[in-house]
Amino acid sequence: MELKYLRTFRTIVTEGGFSRAAEKLNYTQSTITFQIGQLEQELSISLFEKIGRRMVLTKAGEQLVPYVDEILQSVDKLRFFEADLSQCQGSLNIGVGETLLCFRLPAILKEFHQTAPNARLFLQSMNCYDIRNELLNGTLDLGIFYEDVGGFGSNLMCQPMGNYSLSLVASPGTKKRYSDFITPDRTVPVPFIINEKNCIFRQIFEAYLQRKSIILDHTIELWSVPTIINLVKSDVGISFLPTFTVREDLDAGTLEEIPTELAERTISAVCAYHKNKWISPLMRLFIELCVNAKQV
Repeated sequence: MELKYLRTFRTIVTEGGFSRAAEKLNYTQSTITFQIGQLEQELSISLFEKIGRRMVLTKAGEQLVPYVDEILQSVDKLRFFEADLSQCQGSLNIGVGETLLCFRLPAILKEFHQTAPNARLFLQSMNCYDIRNELLNGTLDLGIFYEDVGGFGSNLMCQPMGNYSLSLVASPGTKKRYSDFITPDRTVPVPFIINEKNCIFRQIFEAYLQRKSIILDHTIELWSVPTIINLVKSDVGISFLPTFTVREDLDAGTLEEIPTELAERTISAVCAYHKNKWISPLMRLFIELCVNAKQV
């Protein structure tokens, strides 16, 4: 269906006749007649009928008007989408997993603020399970987290942000001392430095250790991923993290990867919102930036 046919129909209704609509749109009257004929053919209804010397709306034509208005208003909103964003004064409440906030969000946030400078973001670094729960109860507008937590059924709409590998990492010196995490039934006297217990990649690695019957010395539980990385680089212990968080250190040689049988294991990041949430222009912009962000 041609959008211009809908605009022609609405102009006829607004101007009160075919000839006035033709003048308004700078069309010939035959063009107006043709377009309405095409629209009637596509809809399989008559939109106008001749009463005396005037063309007036049929009942079907009257019923069509609000639908056409809705379509044309939506098109106009899209047309002025960019301009609207630059003047937008709205806000978004977003919960973000710590690793994603530190290493994936900065570039997205920079582009968002450049595009919508008057918008306000209220960001919270949160556990992925808490993000899921607050999305479900409507506390958050958006959540950036790992969908591996599950438990949201069809209530959350999830836009993929990429699949990410995981790495067991240590300083070069620590790796020399404790390089075997494949042989089962062993005790490795090294601390495990990681996020709190509900951290999804901590759960993955601890389940792996349990399957392999590998026992570590103890666990150092921290919230800050940059702090965890710095302690690992300082020979304090080992950690199991999304590879993108340690990529620069792996490339620089300040960290090294210890082989495990989890080489093929990945986690999936998503930008999610409740299915009943109205998608504002700000939300749509943020979602698109997340989805289109280059995977590291």
